[in-house]
Amino acid sequence: MMNPLQQIYGLQDQTALITGGGSGIGFAIASCLYQAGANVIIAGRRKAVLDEACKKLGPRASSVVLDVADLSAIPHCIGDIQAKYGAIDILVNNAGNTVKKPFDESSMDDFDGVFDVHVRGPLELTRQIIKNQIVNGGGRVLFISSMTAFISQPNVLPYTVSKTALSGVIRALTAEFASKNIRINGVAPGWIDTDLYRQATQGDLARQQKILSRIATGALGEPQDIGWTCAFLASNAAKYITGQVLLVDGGAAAGF
Repeated sequence: MMNPLQQIYGLQDQTALITGGGSGIGFAIASCLYQAGANVIIAGRRKAVLDEACKKLGPRASSVVLDVADLSAIPHCIGDIQAKYGAIDILVNNAGNTVKKPFDESSMDDFDGVFDVHVRGPLELTRQIIKNQIVNGGGRVLFISSMTAFISQPNVLPYTVSKTALSGVIRALTAEFASKNIRINGVAPGWIDTDLYRQATQGDLARQQKILSRIATGALGEPQDIGWTCAFLASNAAKYITGQVLLVDGGAAAGF
């Protein structure tokens, strides 16, 4: 028998699909949902990475090869997932990419490549899954946004526009599906200590210092900070929260 905390915060008997779940923040999200009791399915483009991640997660973890930018493949893939694993109670749209260029050197192809991964693909994925969530009496959908949707940063216009668009997606979907017991929320990470962050700032002490000086708590976030936030929003503890984008950034966007 579950204790009250498990009933409120636990995700037992729930199935979660996390895109980009094989590494970085996506893996941390999968790990935290798993620890909260969910069965997790991680999706991504690299089978070897997914297989290794599943070994680390444990026996309730499965994987599926999926490129969210391939819109035509999504309906068939989701059909296969649901036929094999049953209903998807929790969807976390986490897969991401970026192009770092000055605006006057970028192209619409650059924009489309980022927009497909962050907006078009997640919308199609959500469309396919939300149909079954309606039939099954409810569900939760999370979009991983970014602090970049709240503060300005140079040379990442496609990423900024895509993440800002998710705020509108979350509000619009909430208006349609809140009455159907489907909660739609977003999580906007700040600067998180991942391999990608370290690669982007390696050897650039001035940039590292500028970033840390902007963070009110004075420290980078950890991937698990995003993971546990997702676990909370997916749980019954957040049953009255929908249509929101929650910043998890150590106070960086607040400024000082």
